[in-house]
Amino acid sequence: MHIRPFDTADIAQVMELMRLGEPYIRVRADSDYWLYAHLFADTCPVAVAERRLVGAAIAFRSQRRPQDVYVQDVITHPRWRRQGVTRHLIDDIRQQAVGWDCERLYLTSEPQNRDAHATWLALGFTNAPGDYESNGVQVTADFKGPGKHRAIYQLPLH
Repeated sequence: MHIRPFDTADIAQVMELMRLGEPYIRVRADSDYWLYAHLFADTCPVAVAERRLVGAAIAFRSQRRPQDVYVQDVITHPRWRRQGVTRHLIDDIRQQAVGWDCERLYLTSEPQNRDAHATWLALGFTNAPGDYESNGVQVTADFKGPGKHRAIYQLPLH
């Protein structure tokens, strides 16, 4: 397996991978993925094995807080889970963020996504204090709009 930047030739495969993450990942339009490949390829790595994409991550440097990189989506094909794919994708994003002298990676997750919670903690992220706790997960109410409660995870880079 190797990690490389997202390219426009990968769009169909990335969308196929993202569909595997539903309902926790929302597949965006192909034009959105075209923008990710053109404008954010440095923080949108893909994992390739056996000439197929087996993982992808979409992340962006914040314009309002340039010291932050927000990880929007991460997906690993079910047959490749527990083989370090997600770790390699996050490490690639982290290396880019450190090169930019950023301070942290952060992401959000639905509080009921227990697999994601375990993954983020295993990768060194912390669940940021929220407005309330649900089944051991700190949750920030209305983080992404009314009724869109999210668990926030962060990974300091220094």
